[in-house]
Amino acid sequence: MQERGGTELDAALLMMPLVRFVSSSDPVWLKTLDAIGEQLCDDGLVYRYRGADGLEGEEGAFTTCTFWYVECLARAGRLQEAQMNLAKGLAYANHLSLFAEEVDVRGLPLGNFPQALSHLAFISAAYFLDRRLDPAYRPNWQP
Repeated sequence: MQERGGTELDAALLMMPLVRFVSSSDPVWLKTLDAIGEQLCDDGLVYRYRGADGLEGEEGAFTTCTFWYVECLARAGRLQEAQMNLAKGLAYANHLSLFAEEVDVRGLPLGNFPQALSHLAFISAAYFLDRRLDPAYRPNWQP
């Protein structure tokens, strides 16, 4: 939620298992992950939130949240979904493989470009997904 007692879902919640605030296998977290997928995802892209924010113009899908979502799926063991969403997210890189802060409804870069946080989220998601796909993978902590 964006605020205590609020009803608007915020994709910043995706950070919770990434910083080990909550286990990626916690049943309540998995319901939250499903809700984010249902309410904030659009064909592989994740919006930070959908509610009005008082700012002019429309927000695009937040590239960082797109890759956080991929990593959360991988940590939850939903590897096929994670692979599919990673591939969709990669499609929004430019010809130099750089990501913008956001992607607009036409699939064009929006906001800061290139955006370092988007690249960090991509690297983390790709690294963790690769580890989970390795048959020899054995977590040394609760993912």
